[in-house]
Amino acid sequence: MPVIRKLIFILSILLSNSAPAQVVEKVYKPYIQTPQLFKYGNQQGIPIFTLNSGDRIELEFDDMEGNMKSYYYTYVLCDYNWQPVNLSPFDYIKGFTQNRITTYRYSSIAYTRYTHYQAILPERNSEPTRSGNYLLKVFLDGDTSKLVFTKQMLVLDSKSAVSAAVVQPFTPQFFNTHQKIKFTANLQGINTFSAAQQVRAVVLQNNRWDMAQRDIVPTFVRGSVLDFSAENIAVFPAGKEWRWLDLRSFRLQSDRVDSAHYNKSSTEIYLKTDVDRTGQRYVYFPDYNGSYNISTYESINPFWQGDYATVHFNFAQPDGNPYPNKDIYLAGYFTGYDLSDKWKMQFNETTRKYECTAFLKQGYYNYTYIARDQAEPFMETELEGNYWETENSYTILIYYKSFTDRSDQLIGVSSINSRTDKPGFSF
Repeated sequence: MPVIRKLIFILSILLSNSAPAQVVEKVYKPYIQTPQLFKYGNQQGIPIFTLNSGDRIELEFDDMEGNMKSYYYTYVLCDYNWQPVNLSPFDYIKGFTQNRITTYRYSSIAYTRYTHYQAILPERNSEPTRSGNYLLKVFLDGDTSKLVFTKQMLVLDSKSAVSAAVVQPFTPQFFNTHQKIKFTANLQGINTFSAAQQVRAVVLQNNRWDMAQRDIVPTFVRGSVLDFSAENIAVFPAGKEWRWLDLRSFRLQSDRVDSAHYNKSSTEIYLKTDVDRTGQRYVYFPDYNGSYNISTYESINPFWQGDYATVHFNFAQPDGNPYPNKDIYLAGYFTGYDLSDKWKMQFNETTRKYECTAFLKQGYYNYTYIARDQAEPFMETELEGNYWETENSYTILIYYKSFTDRSDQLIGVSSINSRTDKPGFSF
């Protein structure tokens, strides 16, 4: 490969993995904690509902003001880039366009007082009728201007069988540090004459929309089979197994906890210092791939009996100096991967550490640290190192939009894990 072509190829991969994150999910009220939307019974499951099926999606969240409020939700159909489409809600919702959330419980056992709300979607009187991307909006008093938070969900109309494999990239610079997804989509009942213009794919690593690779078009079209195998698409930095924090009990402290202060109405937990793991050897252990699981050791139902604590994170370089020209952020599914001031770590000149706090419910959490260049904010680096062997999950989404459609149909979904061998400790 000529030098210039090789540089362009490498740059295309780097830019695809360093584009500014698109934050769609957002919490608008400070008293809302732990909003979750997941496949019923699986807190790590991406919220996907298949049309005309028995699939269910679970919505859970806490109101820390502790009283009863009138919460409502609605669905907003979006295109594959999560921009709302110009359609009336009556064109994609069967039944009521707004529904009240009627299931709630006041917290018990926990020191922290809150009201827990729950809804199992879709309800019989309000159901999406078109496939695609949906933004679930939760608001107060039936007034959509009183928006509380938003969550992303997917509605599938299966018209494509997707098969995929995780392989090592051929490019030497990425051979030991990245993972590439090769996949095919076998369309069923769809005209593939203009597939290159009508079909697009999106690939997610660990259900992270902030790292999604979009606008992936077929490399080859063979009859009804679309092949996505170009070397410069769907290439992701592999990272390392996630940092973890076990908060299933505040009394039985895990080995990540340095100390804890128990007050009459609150709990403060101080974690051991984390360090840059870029140069550390890869070690396998099972994790949630950046997600978290609300659970406890001491209660029956963690959703309304789990307690909250203020957790103090701290991170340090070996030499105790700050990173030059970089901002450090705490990140994970519980932060929404939102690199805002809320999750920006402050460097403490006295302790020589970066520090940040998070108000977390009892459970098991994965997290990481991200360094962002101050001069070029789109340049983000996780302080973990990248190893081809790392266990990651990938989700391939196939979208179809004919020349007469007004919205993108989600016609195929496939999930694959980079490892199936379940190794021991390390390589």
